[in-house]
Amino acid sequence: MYSRFCARLSKALLGIAALLLVAVILSVQWQVFGRYILNDSPTWAESLALLLVLYVTAFGAAVGVRDGSHVGFETVAMMLPPAGQKVLLVICHAFVAAFGGVMAYAGWTWSSAKWGEIKPMLGVPDALDYLPLLVTGVLILLFSIEHIIAVLQGSKVEPSWN
Repeated sequence: MYSRFCARLSKALLGIAALLLVAVILSVQWQVFGRYILNDSPTWAESLALLLVLYVTAFGAAVGVRDGSHVGFETVAMMLPPAGQKVLLVICHAFVAAFGGVMAYAGWTWSSAKWGEIKPMLGVPDALDYLPLLVTGVLILLFSIEHIIAVLQGSKVEPSWN
């Protein structure tokens, strides 16, 4: 059940990241149109594109952790006997989970500190620059726990894009 939840969450993140990527492209195109056709470049377009890229990258990183497309030590683990493989894989996923926890904590700290400051070009809180750290950290933690459970049960996490 937990794995199904994570798979749905990962698939939703992929969809959101794809939509945000389209928004990045549209924002940049609007800026180019404004600059070269209207001779009046919109000031908000570049800031919006940069902000959206943070979210696309963060969501993509979380999905990469769940689907196992990040750099890992599985090659080393496969050279060990089955019991050693299990231990090393759990340790690797625990380190990734710890990294996600640190990321979430840092994202929370920076978002809290910057919530009262406003981005001049967009009129939104500066905290939105750091919110992807918080969200992605929590997601990486959840997805790493899913991997640890799968290793302990002797199963595999199926990629969400299947």
